Amino acid sequence: MTHTPTGRMSRDARTGAGLPAPRGSVPAPPPGPPGPVRRRAWAESAARMRAAATTEPGRLRIIGAVLALVVVAFGAVTAWQVTDRSTAADNVTKHSAPLSATAAEIYRSLADADATVTGGFLVGGLQPEKDSDRYTNDITTASRLISEAAANSEGSPQARAEIRTLNEQLPQYVELVTAAQTNNRHGLPVGGAYLRYANSQMRRHGGLLAAADQLNQIETDRLGHDYSSAKALPYASWALGAVALGGLLWAQRRHYRRTNRVFNHGMVAASAASAVVLLWLVAGHTIARSQLEHSYAHGARSVQVLNNARISVLQARGDENLTLVARGSGQDYETKFGDGMEVLAGVDPKGVGGQLAQALRLADNSAGSDPVNAAVKGVQTWRARHTAERKSDDSGDYTTAVAEVIGGKDSKGKTVDQTTGSCFDVVDASLQRAVTHEQQEFQDAADSGRGALTLLPYGAALLAVLAAAGALVGIGRRLSEYR
Repeated sequence: MTHTPTGRMSRDARTGAGLPAPRGSVPAPPPGPPGPVRRRAWAESAARMRAAATTEPGRLRIIGAVLALVVVAFGAVTAWQVTDRSTAADNVTKHSAPLSATAAEIYRSLADADATVTGGFLVGGLQPEKDSDRYTNDITTASRLISEAAANSEGSPQARAEIRTLNEQLPQYVELVTAAQTNNRHGLPVGGAYLRYANSQMRRHGGLLAAADQLNQIETDRLGHDYSSAKALPYASWALGAVALGGLLWAQRRHYRRTNRVFNHGMVAASAASAVVLLWLVAGHTIARSQLEHSYAHGARSVQVLNNARISVLQARGDENLTLVARGSGQDYETKFGDGMEVLAGVDPKGVGGQLAQALRLADNSAGSDPVNAAVKGVQTWRARHTAERKSDDSGDYTTAVAEVIGGKDSKGKTVDQTTGSCFDVVDASLQRAVTHEQQEFQDAADSGRGALTLLPYGAALLAVLAAAGALVGIGRRLSEYR
């Protein structure tokens, strides 16, 4: 008889293998194959979509969803881009252009006030009522326009800084002019010194005219930015429109090749709606862009050049008057007068150049060019009479020189009617007529450009929805054949 060694157990004894099962027990079933691993919901959905994509109904559903999405995106992007450009065009006509014109008018009013008060000084004693009223009106206009600019320039810190400078320095200038006039009425020579100091405050770096000029430049730059935004090409809308229309045509061709049916009414309606939106977008934006370009080239740009010419005229008149006020020490003012005339009308006193020549090139009809031609003739006459006036002053005949500038009697008691002042009035009035005409042309063209985009955002959104619905209906009709 064999015994297992003490402390050791056989492998069968340890595992129980080979031993009979206890009575009444149920044998364990043999191990089967492992159960399926449960996947995540998104994975199952992806699997079902891949499986569906292998069938024609599944492909049709995917095509319909993609087409509807692209068409709706086309309509949404078109509405957004056109609205953005329409807003910019609206800013051109209602904000930046009026603000630019206001800034230019502030400059003109200040320069005219300075030229008027210096002209009145040449009379001596009490300033003529006409000059006094004109000076008062210029200062009142400048103050009102500065307030309007302050109310409409809240979004620009640079503009607010220049407006603050104008508000601070304008009262100081008025005080200096008042002191000059008071001393002049009493025959005190210090009145001329006050006037020259007031003029330096007006024209110096950082002075009134510099602030007005900087404000004008800020508003002009804003106008240019609004023009650029309004004329920007809607590339994203055009690209999505081409993709949407191309996708719809491809889907209809696919439908024809599989069913031999020439038309699917829903798809045809979707294609027509998308084509209308795309054509409307191209035509509307082309018209708007053309009108806006016209409004700038023959409206806004012309107004800018004419306003600059008016400013040059006013500065020249002020320099001419101050040359006489200085009584023999006004060579600097005479030099400025000559330089200003060259900028205004060119080097040749009998020719046409400078700002006036540029204004003539920009005028696109006789209504715009006729006033400029009148200004050109006025400047030519002015320069000739100014030469005669300078001869009188240089020869020591101050009385005649003053009469040739502002009118009155010369040293021989003869009344002088043809003066440089009358030439100045002709030039200034002619340029004012030209500005009025060009502003009206700008307004008409800009309104036409803005009007070409008015209904396009709403039409694009509506037609895009109809196109998406048509695409889904067309695909739905095809799907109904599989039920």
